[in-house]
Amino acid sequence: MSTTVVNTGTEGKTWGGGNKPLNASYGKMMMWFFIVSDALTFSGFLAAYGFSRFKFIDSWPIADEVFTHVPFLHGQELPMIYVAFMTFVLIMSSVTMVLAVDAGHHLNKAKVTFYMFLTIIGGLIFVGSQAWEWATFIKGDYGAIQTKGGNILQFVDTEGHRVALRDFAVAEQKYRTEHHRKDGLWFVQEGTLPTFTVDEVIHGFEAHDNVLVRTQIINEEGQKTVLSRDESLKLLKENGKSVVEGANLHVNEYGSPLFADFFFFITGFHGFHVFSGVVINIIIFFNVILGTYERRKNYEMVEKVGLYWHFVDLVWVFVFTFFYLV
Repeated sequence: MSTTVVNTGTEGKTWGGGNKPLNASYGKMMMWFFIVSDALTFSGFLAAYGFSRFKFIDSWPIADEVFTHVPFLHGQELPMIYVAFMTFVLIMSSVTMVLAVDAGHHLNKAKVTFYMFLTIIGGLIFVGSQAWEWATFIKGDYGAIQTKGGNILQFVDTEGHRVALRDFAVAEQKYRTEHHRKDGLWFVQEGTLPTFTVDEVIHGFEAHDNVLVRTQIINEEGQKTVLSRDESLKLLKENGKSVVEGANLHVNEYGSPLFADFFFFITGFHGFHVFSGVVINIIIFFNVILGTYERRKNYEMVEKVGLYWHFVDLVWVFVFTFFYLV
């Protein structure tokens, strides 16, 4: 009885129908599928941000005026310095992850442990820095007035430098009755009162001749429009609605409400990815210390986590470009 050998024509091909397409393991392929799907998600978010910014291009906040703070250097105007530091740390953590993967290929447990540790430290610094940036963004620094039409009015001196509300407005003693159940207010939540009222800001404005109003409209020179003294006072009295301090999901002192909405959502979504990556890296780090992958003679798990970490770093490059540079 003769045996017939069928030539399938798969010789020399990368994948002949086995369980390792493109010579990659199942775990790597699933990681790539996740990365591609997540990349599409981030692309949708950034595209929405781009369309919204284009729609309000003449009134969108200027990043160099918003992100100027650096920890332990209060009162210093250092645009983008701390954000650049965060970016540098995250990119360097990607470098240490590459070195960890390379050490895994050589089955060098000591180097894998060392470089994984550096990667975790870099991730923690980034997450901590982003938390600090959020806190600073939410708290605000100068304050502003929101008009009846929803526009934001900021304050500057005659030389164009920002002026905080606390520098010219004087708060009067005010009281607010607390909500109690006996009054029938069972499910009413009270928000925090702003430091000043609109009237207090107007009175302080009238007492300081060197203060002017700056609107959120950007002129042809790429700067926000500064009104004259008379125009400023008229706009405050006729259209001043409420005092805004810092940022939330409804209003912010920097300009368009959408700016803060997108900032919280996109940077928060990315920050969640980084935090998740740090947690996973810590788990893998302890597995390396325990010798789990040394016994397997395979550090592929480090490589799979590395793919995720590089993806998170790459996404931040786009987030950084869209929010801070463009």
